[in-house]
Amino acid sequence: MTSVDVVIMAAGKGTRMKSRLPKVLHRLAGRALLDHVTATVASLKPRSCVVITGHGAPEVEAEMHRWALDTPGIDMQFVRQEPQLGTGHAVQQAAPLLPCDGITLILNGDVPLIAADTLQSLIGQCGGRHMALLTVDMPDPTGYGRIVREAPHADWDGDDLGGGPAADAGARVLAIVEHKDASAAQRAIREIYSGVMAVPTQLLKGWLARLRNDNSQGEYYLTDIVKFAVADGAEVLATCIADRLQVDGVNSPVQLAELERGFQLRQAQALMAQGVRLADPARLDVRGTLACGQDVDIDVNCIFEGRVQLGDGVQVGANCIIANATIAAGAVIHPFTHIDGERAGVTVGEGALVGPFARLRPGAQLGAGVHIGNFVEVKNSTLAAGAKANHLAYLGDATVGERVNYGAGSITANYDGANKHRTVIEADVHIGSNSVLVAPVTIGAGGTVGGGSTITRDTPPGALSVVRGKLISVANWARPAKKTGN
Repeated sequence: MTSVDVVIMAAGKGTRMKSRLPKVLHRLAGRALLDHVTATVASLKPRSCVVITGHGAPEVEAEMHRWALDTPGIDMQFVRQEPQLGTGHAVQQAAPLLPCDGITLILNGDVPLIAADTLQSLIGQCGGRHMALLTVDMPDPTGYGRIVREAPHADWDGDDLGGGPAADAGARVLAIVEHKDASAAQRAIREIYSGVMAVPTQLLKGWLARLRNDNSQGEYYLTDIVKFAVADGAEVLATCIADRLQVDGVNSPVQLAELERGFQLRQAQALMAQGVRLADPARLDVRGTLACGQDVDIDVNCIFEGRVQLGDGVQVGANCIIANATIAAGAVIHPFTHIDGERAGVTVGEGALVGPFARLRPGAQLGAGVHIGNFVEVKNSTLAAGAKANHLAYLGDATVGERVNYGAGSITANYDGANKHRTVIEADVHIGSNSVLVAPVTIGAGGTVGGGSTITRDTPPGALSVVRGKLISVANWARPAKKTGN
């Protein structure tokens, strides 16, 4: 099988984005546009990948270096296009890094949703012998390069680049004509070049060397290599796909938002096809991977980030954010809950109840039937089956036993200003409201901490532990009164 080398064009400024951020680093579904492209490329297992940078090159290259660290096995290289003199000029910068014995697959860093199987098919069409183009029929093709095909049975003499909107998709490709250089007849063509092609590298290098900039923009167009291929007798194959979402690019905030909604609707439809019940498919955001069991219910305006797994019968209320978490069967996540496991992850046990307005941070591990109520925060803590912290509490760096009742307003004081320390609350403990447990400390099994206590030493099992100042009452005490002016 012929080796594949990928070229990704990521040098553009993206003027219409009106942003200091390089265009390819704007985010779709929580990830940079370029990240989507490189993730798809990695699934193809190419021999190498060359990213062409220009505007914002240091930021783009730094992002790709981070991505490469998490994606071993791909040879990532960079070239800079300075100055930027067109798409053909961009690929000319990459050409010296491309071995002549392979296929070059050319992609754009601002076209994030191209599918791996589409690219694999294009590579197969190329086969190391042909030029293979990916095209799409665009209702409004303004601004795009038009695919000019030979009219059926026409005797083409090399000058007739007319074509038309109803050109035969099986007819021979003659050229790609950029919008600004197209005639009125050519502008009527709806089949446009997507920016994706697969070309035998040896032929590509020869055609790149012949590019000229005698056009309306004074640029070196990559698309001009098509007419060179035709002139040389090389077969040019163009496949027109129906799925526009795969080849839609991003040039403005409006296009980015449209692509985001299109992508999210596709995610929602895939989930519903699996049996997930969504209150409103238009109000769901999946910014990572979401795996769901049977009979999962998700209310409106929920965001899922990183890797999230929902077990059978899980219910997620409205306006929740869940990232990097595993939620077991039958758990209920009430509205406005924020769960973010980051790298450590969060686990919610079977039948647990969380929220509303709860926050689970990295390392939170809730056992079966645990209750975490409104305005409770849990970080790096394990709560065993049946433990409850129902309101206004903080559990950080704690190990909580079975059936513990953790009162409102109570906190674990886990940080001494330099180091974190652990609190251990053994099974069947009752922590009264408004208590402070100063770590490191252990509350013995079956013990009770009286409300308002500050516990600084271990307490024995079964004991009532109370640490309070003595109550002093002054009879008939008069409050200070404000002085009135004359």
